Amino acid sequence: MGAGDDTASGNGKAAMEVSSSSPAPAPEPSVLRSVLLSYAYVAIWISLSFAVIVYNKYILDPKLYGWPFPISLTMIHMAFCASLAAALVRVLRVVDVPSSPPMTPQLYAASVVPIGALYALSLWFSNSAYIYLSVSFIQMLKALMPVAVYSLAVAFRTDAFRRATMLNMLGISAGVAVAAYGEARFDVFGVTLQLAAVAAEATRLVLIQMLLTSKGMKLNPITSLYYIAPCCLVFLTVPWYVVELPKLRAAAASAGRPDVSVFGTNSLCAFALNLAVFLLVGKTSALTMNVAGVVKDWLLIAFSWTVIKDTVTPVNLVGYGIAFLGVAYYNHAKLQALKAKETERKAASAAAAKEGDAEAGARLLPAKDGGGGDHKN
Repeated sequence: MGAGDDTASGNGKAAMEVSSSSPAPAPEPSVLRSVLLSYAYVAIWISLSFAVIVYNKYILDPKLYGWPFPISLTMIHMAFCASLAAALVRVLRVVDVPSSPPMTPQLYAASVVPIGALYALSLWFSNSAYIYLSVSFIQMLKALMPVAVYSLAVAFRTDAFRRATMLNMLGISAGVAVAAYGEARFDVFGVTLQLAAVAAEATRLVLIQMLLTSKGMKLNPITSLYYIAPCCLVFLTVPWYVVELPKLRAAAASAGRPDVSVFGTNSLCAFALNLAVFLLVGKTSALTMNVAGVVKDWLLIAFSWTVIKDTVTPVNLVGYGIAFLGVAYYNHAKLQALKAKETERKAASAAAAKEGDAEAGARLLPAKDGGGGDHKN
């Protein structure tokens, strides 16, 4: 996104330097198209993520739709997503299953099953939190995700400990603590559920790096759902049977059958969100999604405050503002690290190419010298 804008601006300045009498040319169609598409992917992802969060809150909140069964809702999502993913992979063949390395039963049991279990816990806990907490406060608590991911990555030795990064993580944590202190609808059980969801999701992300990416296995959101959603559905069956099935039977006897259109459109939004992630990360980068996520969180806080009428206190905003600055700095530092890594890669590539040219030239010199001697004789 930003790179495209910088390129367009640079092209305009260069044209003005060459000819001050002529107006700066418009950006090239390919550059403009790339920039517009990037913004479109970001807008689609933000809209769908926004819709899924608000829709889940609407269904689960006892004061709204009044269907407080988070495990059942998650299982509906997983069954729907697994079915559509299987159709896209096996029937329509929109995406291919990974073949290098292939997904063997041993790899599935050792890698996908733990990830599926953590995904089930993450979805269960995060959806449950909507029953007890406001949408705005949940977004503030989610700011702890970089803290959890980095801390676990250091613990599992998939990332190096850096004092500046850890101080940044402490700053984010302090901001979230201030936001929690100012929360008008603070609920200990709800906060515990959301923190458990953050911990489960952070562990899942680190395990993806350790168990799949390190082995060369790359899964896009469609193939991820194809492999993980059925596993997640199986893991959720046990707590569903113990915790929610008796309540569902009692609710069905008094309230009747749930509205199929509500749960169908909700599941479709959840699946569309995974497709949007595939487009956004595939066409831009994961860092772009992180930055867009910060924008989405502010929009959700504003929506929760103005439309749902959740109470957002000045202390809430100050605390989340501190956390926001920490997350923004963290994303900026990651961007600079990626740029430095890319520069090093290009420099190494250029040096290798130059060395190869020098060796080829050295090989040609004796041949030329020999050829010249024969000609003289």
